[in-house]
Parts: sequence; structure tokens; C-alpha cells
Amino acid sequence: MRCLGFLLRFRAKTLNLSVTDTETYTISYTDILNNMAENNERLFDQFPEVSYAEWRAKVEADLKGADFDKKLVWRTNEGFNVQPVYRAEDIEGLKTTDSLPGQFPFVRGTRTDNDWLSRQDIVAETPAQANEIARDVLTKGINSLGFKVAESADLAVLLEGIDLSKVEINISCCPGKVLAVAEELVKLVKACNAETTFRGSIAYNPLKRQFKHGVEGVDTEAMVKTACSLLDIVATVPALRCLAVDSDILGNAGAFIYQELGYALAWGAAWLTALTDAGRSADEVAARIKFNMCVSSNFFMEIAKFRAARMLWAQIVEQYKPENLDVTKMMVNATTSRFNQTIYDAHVNLLRSQTETFSACVAGVDSIVVTPFDAPYKTPDAFSERIARNQQFLLKEESHMDKVVDPAGGSYYVETLTVAIANEAWKLFLATEENGGFFANVGNGNVQKAVNESCAKRHTDVARRKEILLGTNQFPNINEFAADKIETTGCKCCCSQEKGPNALSMKRAATDFEELRLATEAAAKRPKVFMLTIGNLAMRLARAQFSTNFFGCAGYEIIDNLGFDSVEQGVDAALEKGADVIVLCSSDDEYAELAPAAFKYLDGRAEFVVAGAPACTDDLKAVGINDFVHVRCNVLETLRDFNNRLLNK
Repeated sequence: MRCLGFLLRFRAKTLNLSVTDTETYTISYTDILNNMAENNERLFDQFPEVSYAEWRAKVEADLKGADFDKKLVWRTNEGFNVQPVYRAEDIEGLKTTDSLPGQFPFVRGTRTDNDWLSRQDIVAETPAQANEIARDVLTKGINSLGFKVAESADLAVLLEGIDLSKVEINISCCPGKVLAVAEELVKLVKACNAETTFRGSIAYNPLKRQFKHGVEGVDTEAMVKTACSLLDIVATVPALRCLAVDSDILGNAGAFIYQELGYALAWGAAWLTALTDAGRSADEVAARIKFNMCVSSNFFMEIAKFRAARMLWAQIVEQYKPENLDVTKMMVNATTSRFNQTIYDAHVNLLRSQTETFSACVAGVDSIVVTPFDAPYKTPDAFSERIARNQQFLLKEESHMDKVVDPAGGSYYVETLTVAIANEAWKLFLATEENGGFFANVGNGNVQKAVNESCAKRHTDVARRKEILLGTNQFPNINEFAADKIETTGCKCCCSQEKGPNALSMKRAATDFEELRLATEAAAKRPKVFMLTIGNLAMRLARAQFSTNFFGCAGYEIIDNLGFDSVEQGVDAALEKGADVIVLCSSDDEYAELAPAAFKYLDGRAEFVVAGAPACTDDLKAVGINDFVHVRCNVLETLRDFNNRLLNK
């Protein structure tokens, strides 16, 4: 107590408070905070206010003539520019800053707390095995479970021993089985007398075959009929959501952030329109819709996406004139992305999913699923699932993110992003509505076509290293081999396996590079790439490192060197090592002399490459040198060309 009293007296002294020994223990915490605030104000008064114009002038001077917009302004895939700095004046007049958490239109969250549910999707061969895993993870902090129910699944076995009044249960199944699953689940909930306390969902998604297999057309009449029957079945369990908006499938197919959001809103609105036209009330329908969304590694953009999603969805539902404003709240489960996961250097997936989980919790989603890091190449094991769980618990138990509501609220950057993403998503939403609505646009393949085009662009960006996948297209672990760890697992869905032209691509961003590298692993001889470093020390080291990363993406063996006195000495050393490719690493000024000499001396005994794009490139091409690697290369296409030359010898 004396130590505590001393600390309080010391703190009071630093805050200019007059405190006696007897007053030490009655200091008002509010008084301390107020005094700290006053001192902070005095501190900031010592610094003159700087206008944007003054800041801009200083930055442009430091750029020394370089274009400000080209150097510092980022053009997003979402169709708007992101500035290098934001200030208070940037959010003046934004209505998104006027509400509080739990207040319409819920941009700051649908709750007054941030205690999201930690969900794990259970992967098992049988209902009994799934139940065993589920009961185990419930003792390890999980409070929400996801099950994929097969054709012959028995829910009584699946949910045996699980308290349905305390654990959120989420079930996905083939659309044709959804009514039977719903009936069985409601029966189990009633048997536990948990109708009023149960929370969960049955994901009725009748568009799976259109998305995954490219089936044309949507039988809206049959879909609405099933949905109405489903609403009747779950009517006695208020918190059982059954109309799925699975926009995570779009995110995992490579959709841009604004596309996932715009189409998710259109999907939800399609449910509302179709079912209210069938005579159901807006309150009944809106209260049964659940959004399952993807979250990518674009940290701030994803935070803004979920904030914008709640705001726009609340306003959409409001237009259907519900009697209870609470039904305008969006319920959303966020799942970390599979699109950016990689097979090589797979533990980097942990960094990606941790960033994604952080985005989701800051954004205030209702529940989070962390995709295990080994999901791209095998059925997740106990270790990877434990790590995935702990990624959420790290944010809860050590960072206390569940104790802070909308921590990004008021950020000039995030508030501006929220409005910008909302605007782009709203444009897409309106365009989809004007073109017949979401269901029609899925039936004719327009949605899939747009997402596949975005996916193709992202694959091109990965190929050119405009989008970085650490360990795959940049800084690969050149000594890693992955073929032996890949397990082949087929889809166990009960629907058709054929894939039509309107199907979503579903190719991960790393797939092309992985195919390239796996081909190298399967080759009879692993190609060797020799760095012939010579001349200017700084340039040769930098270009050798660049070239090592470049060719390492194909899984080639890299032989680096400290440097040579002549190109002849370097070529001889390379051939002695059995090099298949020799990369000349030097400076632009020296290439005019060194490159022709090395190329002539090599005389076709190995592939010859110049690292860089020197001014003398045309002169070098004139003597027969055609291979150059530099930052403007399409890395994937260049390496494919080398694979064709080297692996087919």
C-alpha cells in the first residue's frame, strides 16, 4: 500500500495536483484524466498547425520533380484513388460519423460490444467423428460450430452432448436436403426446450450449382417455394437463420472487394423481393438472412467493407418498410480467404489469416472462421486447427479486441474508405437491380463472368508481381519441396461435378506459380541457375538478389557468387557447376562491353540472361542476346518459357 501511495503521489505531482497523504487514496480517476488532457492540449499548442497546402508543397519538394499522383496516390481495384494522407476536413459532412454503435444504420456496429463468436468449421468423415471433434473444441474456447452435412448425416448423432442453448450451430448442406435438415434441427432444438435461446443457421443456398458448376438458369419459382417452406419450419425458433448470402464464394473466386459487397447486397435484396412478393413480411424475411462473407488481406479496405455493408444493408431493408427496425441489422460471419493461400511457404498463410482476422474483429462482425494454413493442400489436421483457433484467441485474450467497439471509428482514413467502397458497391448493386436482379444475373452468368474477369486480372497482377504473394512470386524458399505434402481430396457435394462455361474459376492466386514449380520438382533434372556477378559491387549484388528471387519462383537451384574478375572466368565456373542458365549481374554501363563478351564466350553452352533492362538492350539483342529479367517482366510467362526450354531437353 505504501508503494501504491507513493506512485499515486508521484503521479499527482506530475499532474500538478495538490495531494496530502490522507488524500492519496481518494484521487478521482476523472480528475487525473482531465488533467492529462489539459497537459496534452498544452503540449500540442507548442506545435504550429500545418495546412494541407503546406504539407503538399513540402512533399513535392522532396519528390524532386517526380509526379505526386504517380508516386504517392494508389489507384485501387475498387475504382477510386487512395491519398497518402487524410485530415479532419476529409470527413467533414460525412453522415457515417454521426451514429453510435448499435444505432441505425449500424455503420459502427449492430451491437454495443465487440464480443464476436469464435467459430470452427468441423471437417470429419462421419457424424460421430464430427461430434467428437466438436465436443473437444468446445472445451478449447470455441463457441460457434460449423458443420457440412452429407446426404446421410444424422443430426442427432452430430449434435449429441452439445448444449444447443449455448453454442451457435451452423449447418450447410445440398439445397435438396435443406428442408429435411431444418425439420430435424428444429426437432432437436425443441427437445432441448431451447427455442428462445438457440442461435444458428442453415445455409440454404440454391445457387451453388450455378457458381461451382456453371449450370445455366435459376428456377426462381422452385427456389421461392422451398424458401417459404423453410420459413414455416423454422418459425418457432426465432434466431435460426436459413436464407444464405454466401458471398464468400465470390471472394474466394477472386472478386474485388467492392464486387463481393455489391453482389452480396443484391443477393440479400433478391431474397427480400422474391419472398415479399410471395406474401411474406419484410420482418420475417430479413430476420432469417445471414451473410457469409470473405475477408482478404487488404487490411483497411476490409474494415471499411464490413462497415459499409452494415450501413447499406440497413438502408436497403428499410425500403421494404419493416415494422421492427431491428431486422435491418446485418448478421455476418467472416471467413478468412482461401484465394490468397499458398502451398509453398505455407506458414505465411498464418500471417495472411491473422491480418484478415484482425480486420474482421475491428470491423465488428458477428462471428469469424479462420481457415487453417494447410487447407490448400490437405485436410486440416489437429495442429493447424489449433493454430487457427488461437489466432482468434490472441486477439481476444491478449489484445482485448473484444472489449473495444468500432476502434476504427473516427479514423479519417477508414471513414473515407467506408464511404468510397459504399459508393462503388452501391453502383454495382443498382446496375444488378436494373439488369433484372441478382438471381437473373447468376442464371445468365453475368455475375460469374464479372468475377472471373477480376480473377484473371488478379492472376495477371500476381504474374507481374503487382500483387505480392510472399514465398510464391516473391522471396521464395528455394530449398522447399512441396509435392509430397499435397493430398488429393475430391468434392463430396451431392450435386453434379461437371463444370460449364458459366462456373466461377475458383483458382487460387498462387495456382499458376505452384503448377510451374511442381513441374520443376517432377522433372528428371532440377535446372541450375548461376549468377555471374562482375563489375560494380552494389549493382551486381542487387541484381543477383533480384535474379535469385526471380528464378527461385520456378524452384530452380540457385548458385550465387561473390564476383569474378572476367566474364571468361565466370562462364568457366558456371559450366563447371553444370549450370543450365547463366545470369550476368552487373551495371547498365558495363553491360555494353561485358554482355557481348560473355555471350560470345559461352557460345550456346547454356542459356544466357542479362539481369536488368539497360539502355543498350537493342544493341545486345542485335548480337543475339534475347533474355532479360527485370521489374517490368511478366515473371510467370518468362519462367514458363524457361521451363519449356529446360525441362523438355
